[in-house]
Amino acid sequence: MDDKFKSKYRIPSTRLSDWDYSSYGLYYITICTKNRIHYFGDIVRGEETQNIASLRKNIISEETQNIASLRGTVIGEVAYNNWLEISNHFPFIELDEFVIMPNHIHGILHINIPEKINWEVNKFGSQSQNLASVIRGYKVSVKAYSTINNIEFAWQPRYYDRIIRDRKEYINIRDYIFNNPEQWLLNGDNEDNLYLP
Repeated sequence: MDDKFKSKYRIPSTRLSDWDYSSYGLYYITICTKNRIHYFGDIVRGEETQNIASLRKNIISEETQNIASLRGTVIGEVAYNNWLEISNHFPFIELDEFVIMPNHIHGILHINIPEKINWEVNKFGSQSQNLASVIRGYKVSVKAYSTINNIEFAWQPRYYDRIIRDRKEYINIRDYIFNNPEQWLLNGDNEDNLYLP
């Protein structure tokens, strides 16, 4: 891969060059806010707030009162709701575990296109019906809301992905996502462990 595009240096892709990102599989995703600013809210212990999921279901119990969760801002709520809408815009996506953190999102997306028969390796240029198009659509939806409603917000330009290769890795990543708010309270915003469970 050349280091220049139109005579300008560019950052090489972090995607696997020989992988088809529209192929059947589970993908672990991390998307960060620009400069890691805490646009989405704060992580707090359960009694200080209701987490977004229990707020939606009106569930308040002794079990949920001690759980670390996001006390979301308006844009944090939008990020949460728009993530839940991904499958409505991309029917080939099934949502799995995810969490909205103060300055990033972790999630597992399952791509399932039953009629897909061709293997198309990752390429530079326009993308559709693949992981990049899903992430782009999601990021645009949150940014559009912030722009229309004059809410300060920006994404980091790229995102991290990992193809989940086996059940053990899948379980480890799900546990990592689920425990991420608690780990945030214990260890703070640990950049060293942001991407890898």
